[in-house]
Amino acid sequence: LDLTNPGNANKLSVAWEYHTGDSGQIQCNPIIVNGVLYGMTAMATPFALDAATGKEIWKGTSEGPDFFNTSRGLSYWEDGEDMRILYTRGAWLYALDARNGRHITSFGDSGRVSLKAGLGETSEDKMVISNTPGTVYEDLIVMPLRLSEGTDAALGYVQAFNIRTGKLAWVFHTIPHPGEFGYDTWPKEVYKNTSGVGAANNWSGMSVDRKRGILYVPTGSAAYDFYGASREGSNLFANCLLALDAKTGKRIWHFQFVHHDILDRDAPAPPNLVTVTHNGKKID
Repeated sequence: LDLTNPGNANKLSVAWEYHTGDSGQIQCNPIIVNGVLYGMTAMATPFALDAATGKEIWKGTSEGPDFFNTSRGLSYWEDGEDMRILYTRGAWLYALDARNGRHITSFGDSGRVSLKAGLGETSEDKMVISNTPGTVYEDLIVMPLRLSEGTDAALGYVQAFNIRTGKLAWVFHTIPHPGEFGYDTWPKEVYKNTSGVGAANNWSGMSVDRKRGILYVPTGSAAYDFYGASREGSNLFANCLLALDAKTGKRIWHFQFVHHDILDRDAPAPPNLVTVTHNGKKID
């Protein structure tokens, strides 16, 4: 059947369907690895199906109530026979055995780590979740964060976790600390997250150049939104595209799209990495 011919559209039929057993918005973009489809239900429960038949291989369990349940997907990592699914629910990053859906208890605290691990004490009572899958580079997973956009916003630092152990590997301060590049683009005390200013987070996901080991991170605006008197300056690294060393989190370069954003003009998607052939020469 020629699927490029619109006239054949009425000849298509449903091959299989899978009922998740819950309700709500399914925002997940499933992934397929070695003939297995991995996805997330509307209530953020992971599952694995035979991609050819739709037959359920395993389905995870709910880890408890969460008022932000939507999930846009999950991440996959493998090293030989060690195959893992990583996903989030609430303020937690979980690791499962991709073959059976069981928690990998050697990862963090019995199979999970807190997304607040590298954000400091002020994040403890604040909303920190992740709707978007983390980006995998070698043995690391780098996590996007969704935060409040009000005066109760946590700090939107970029955090990398070791996939084998769950330990925090590195943190990039999107609101710089004293002595760090960009610190002088904010009021002096803002980095403490005690004056109602926070965020500058990546929420939309990231791109990675595995050949060069460069992670590209788009960031959103600083919070709170629509008012900038409490954060005079250009506010690096809010509203930026960051290029970071994927192994260490060190800044390579940045480009700020909006200086001192007061209109919530977030970068809404990761960049596309492309190779262009010009005059017979490939340019990455």
